[in-house]
Amino acid sequence: MIDSRHIEALGRLLGGKGLLTAPTDMASYETGARYDKGRAAFVARPASTQEASATVAYCVRNGIALVPQSGNTGLVSGSTPDASGSQGILSLDRLTAVFDLDRVNRTVTAGAGLRLSDVNQRLEQAGLFFPIDLGADPRLGGMIATNTGGSRFLRYGDVRRNTLGLTVVLADEAGTVLELGSGLRKNNTGVDWKQLFIGTSGAFGIVTECVLNLEPLPRQTATAFLVPSSPDRVPELLVAMEEALGSYLSAFEGMSRNAVSAALAHVPALRNPFQGGHVPDFVILAEICRTSPPRDGEQPLDAVLEEVLAGLWEREDAPLADAFIGPPHEMWALRHGLSEGVKHSGRLIAFDLSFRRGDIMRFLDHMKVEMPRRFENVTICDFGHIGDGGVHFNLVVPADDPRLADAGFEGALRAWVFQIAVEDFGGSYSAEHAIGRKNQVFYERYTPDEIRRLAAGLKAITSPGPLGSVTF
Repeated sequence: MIDSRHIEALGRLLGGKGLLTAPTDMASYETGARYDKGRAAFVARPASTQEASATVAYCVRNGIALVPQSGNTGLVSGSTPDASGSQGILSLDRLTAVFDLDRVNRTVTAGAGLRLSDVNQRLEQAGLFFPIDLGADPRLGGMIATNTGGSRFLRYGDVRRNTLGLTVVLADEAGTVLELGSGLRKNNTGVDWKQLFIGTSGAFGIVTECVLNLEPLPRQTATAFLVPSSPDRVPELLVAMEEALGSYLSAFEGMSRNAVSAALAHVPALRNPFQGGHVPDFVILAEICRTSPPRDGEQPLDAVLEEVLAGLWEREDAPLADAFIGPPHEMWALRHGLSEGVKHSGRLIAFDLSFRRGDIMRFLDHMKVEMPRRFENVTICDFGHIGDGGVHFNLVVPADDPRLADAGFEGALRAWVFQIAVEDFGGSYSAEHAIGRKNQVFYERYTPDEIRRLAAGLKAITSPGPLGSVTF
């Protein structure tokens, strides 16, 4: 518990709207997006960088641990407090006042509390967007803390690639504010310090503002579902599409039959697009786009995609068994409905893995054989970003399975999956969900001692106070 005098002091710093202490007010901040729940001593909601700095400085001076929280959409227990009741949450949800578009520079300076949907809605009139496509609707600060990628990573890259500047509050006794970078795309004057705060789960400092690279909105888009002749031909199909389409190719998303079937079963708004309703074993959602408006005499993108697919179809020993072009909004609706469908199929144990692109299908084939041998009655519902090597390896356990009452069951399952992914296939146990409490033990297991010592040293320099849910 936190002494009442600290609550009163924080209340004076933040005002009536800036500090929550009632259990009913804090409940949504204490509960994560995927099963995790903790207990907070308070929720601090600064409305400016200055208020964030004052709050952090007070907490560091008085030994109060803080967990930064953005949109609370993460899946690895990185944004919720533990069960002790001794940690405070520092929420970014009121850091929304700053929004400064530089149309010529194609950048926006924005508050870390703005949601991705809010940002892109405001940018739409200027014909621009922040090109990170996600099924969830996170806030910018959390996207930076976890270095999110999304479905169009293949064309636009991740948050790290699209961040030009940050304002960061350090967890030291002064609540030091750093202005790191600006709207410059080229600035080779030393260490690029902003990168230290991207993808490190908020443990090195709290982002309050950011300068983001923007991209022109696509003006023409075409999408198709591709059915490979066999799963092991998917890498070949990806390379062929890249060779034929170049920078037009913006997404190459893989979806298993189990994941698609779960979405169709549990998301009523979805329509089954497959002939006879028969979902293929594995299907690819491919998207191509142009940022220029249609020109007279220019071949429509649907025709471009159809021509490329016809060429693949006509190859001897073709890697493509079937394909059909359809409305982008309907095809993406199915892709974005996968998480919702899988979530309602039973108890979900989710993994966010990444591999070299040529190893993804080998890993999935291996797990389809080994999973029933090691953990029977566990259904694999995988989907993900084949174009960038990422896969959401979701495991569904029946809700009434007695193993779920065993605290060691999920831990054993996670350890086994990560061992196969990291040790046997050279992959990563966290493609874009960062670390969080769920992955802390695996950070310690798979990170070399030299790197851990370096990370701990940087944490001690930047934010020596107790900050975040991860121990570096």
